Amino acid sequence: MNDELTQVFMEELAELLESLEKGLIDLKEAPGDGGLVNQVFRDLHTIKGSGAMFGFAELAGFIHDFETAFERVRSGQVAVSDALIRLALAARDQIPALVEGQPDTNGERAQILAQLTEICAPDTGPDAAPDTADTATAQDGADAVDCAAPVAQSQQLLHFQLTGPALALGARPDLLLAELRSLGATQITAQAAGLADLRDLSDLEPDHCYLAWQAHVPAELGTSDLEDVFLFVDATWQLSPLTTIDTPAPPPALEEVAPPDPVPPTPQQASAPAQTPAAQTPAARTPAAQTPAAQTTAVEPAASIRVPATRLDMLMDSVGELVTVEARLTELARRSRDPALMATSEEVSRLAGRLRDATMSMRMVPLRSLVARFRRLILGLSDDLGKPVDFVVLGEDTELDKTMIEKMADPLVHILRNAIDHGLEPPDARRATQKPARGRIELSAEHAGAEVLVRVRDDGKGICPETVRAKAIERGLITAEAQLSDAQIFQLVLEPGFSTAETVTELSGRGVGMDVVRRTIDGLRGTIDIDSTPGQGTTVTLRLPLTLAIIEGLLIEVAGELYTVPMAAVKEIIALPREKEQFSQSADYLDIRGQFVPFVRLRHLFGCDGASPISQNVVVVENADTRMGVVVDRIIGTNQTVIKQISKLQAGAREISGATILGDGSVSLIIDVPQLVASVSRSLPQRKEAAA
Repeated sequence: MNDELTQVFMEELAELLESLEKGLIDLKEAPGDGGLVNQVFRDLHTIKGSGAMFGFAELAGFIHDFETAFERVRSGQVAVSDALIRLALAARDQIPALVEGQPDTNGERAQILAQLTEICAPDTGPDAAPDTADTATAQDGADAVDCAAPVAQSQQLLHFQLTGPALALGARPDLLLAELRSLGATQITAQAAGLADLRDLSDLEPDHCYLAWQAHVPAELGTSDLEDVFLFVDATWQLSPLTTIDTPAPPPALEEVAPPDPVPPTPQQASAPAQTPAAQTPAARTPAAQTPAAQTTAVEPAASIRVPATRLDMLMDSVGELVTVEARLTELARRSRDPALMATSEEVSRLAGRLRDATMSMRMVPLRSLVARFRRLILGLSDDLGKPVDFVVLGEDTELDKTMIEKMADPLVHILRNAIDHGLEPPDARRATQKPARGRIELSAEHAGAEVLVRVRDDGKGICPETVRAKAIERGLITAEAQLSDAQIFQLVLEPGFSTAETVTELSGRGVGMDVVRRTIDGLRGTIDIDSTPGQGTTVTLRLPLTLAIIEGLLIEVAGELYTVPMAAVKEIIALPREKEQFSQSADYLDIRGQFVPFVRLRHLFGCDGASPISQNVVVVENADTRMGVVVDRIIGTNQTVIKQISKLQAGAREISGATILGDGSVSLIIDVPQLVASVSRSLPQRKEAAA
């Protein structure tokens, strides 16, 4: 394979592995769901077929044995159990190593398959019928004849032949025959197909298969089942009824065998376009032979292509530069007042806005893309710790910037590990406190203005503020005289090295996890809130900006300097009342339609000199259901804001999240509304006390 095909195969394999893992975990929760069993079987079959197509013979053989064991689950011979799911997940974890060509040095794969075969073995007894599929599979896959019992009336005759360069593309006839046996095929016979047309040995094509096969298959076997068998190979096959009972005669020599001529069947083409890697996806399972009417009435799925993430990043950077140039063009048009230039500027602004929105939408990824790994994590920890857990996900369709999704994975892993390890009690302890034996961990996400709120909530024992306070005093983080609220005490668990665990385990106890969480969230310009009630549970809320790239901004002026406020956080703009123009050290509030809203003067907050203008405006912003007014000198207007990261020298300015370049080349600092609201809210009680 070339690099491009390899990349496509690996991307599709990752999607199939994620789907397989999700299906197995769902099957653990709903063991009687036949649809989930079929989904798992389809994923296995697709991985096996695509692996064989791309030359991963060892992978195809491993999946085939995996699939053979799971076939008994699909046929209802074996019930789904926790032990079966654990083994199936362990087998799933071996697939990436098989693709990478890692040898099975310790025999782990063979052991997993042996355990799968054992746990999926049907009950055996003196009256139990022999398992035809197992007996047949134990034979050599290339056997020419499979002699069995006489043919019953409830069987069909299958004839198939590989076509084109099927062998060169990785087709394995032995695996096809073994799969047909697992579906109940008997009396499999090999036949010559085209050898008589060869005049000289030099005419022999090494990539061409000169054999055909016929077999007796159960009558209940439909075309869809056979389409799955031949999905990833170039092959033609015919299925016709058998209406007589006869005992098979020994097959004649290959050179004397002629193709069978039963009741004239309708050929069914089951060929997959071997040169198109996209045919490996589940969407390619459509029967190849369709009537014209079916083709016209079928609803075509939306076309999609795979694009590397690096190209999206390059596109985003280009769009950001375009937005900056568009702002310069708008400024030039405004100054020149040329009607033609102004019209062109407006058209460019409209197109740039559409391009920006389209690019931003391509970067948005639903939280669902992270959920699969979390479910596997919870399942493993639940088994290891002996704590049964119900893991509930709400708002998994909530979208975030792809960069943010990638960086959120590790913090959420730490939070979930803490929830099940520290938060949830063992079943006996939960029963003693009148709680259900099964714990509950809830992961939710929702949009809130310019932010995305991601919450992890558990119904465990909660956090004891006195315990955290005592540990913080012991470590010297606070003094014994410090007066802290519960919310401030809970923030201490985010300090490096802080832990209330008495012993260090493989999961936790070193005080590293929550420090990693805080550092990562700070790097994303987000905040962490911890709320806990002893005996009832803990809620950790991550507040994150909606995007890290381009935002709609409100341009304001304070003491001659320009600042940008994210428009998503702006609720309204009002004039500052005359009685509030005089600065006061006490807490200032505005009466806005009967609601008291605190406000802060940016001139005072940023330490600006000079007299304030006669008339000032108040920009009312909102964050996490908290409203606050920001007094500014002048409102300039809205603009497209490309967020540029500020240097580490300005990292201490918590109220500033970044900067942007304006159309005239000047720089405008971007106000971090969540940090501004949080800092002002903390200072309000002190300002009230000072006024008193």
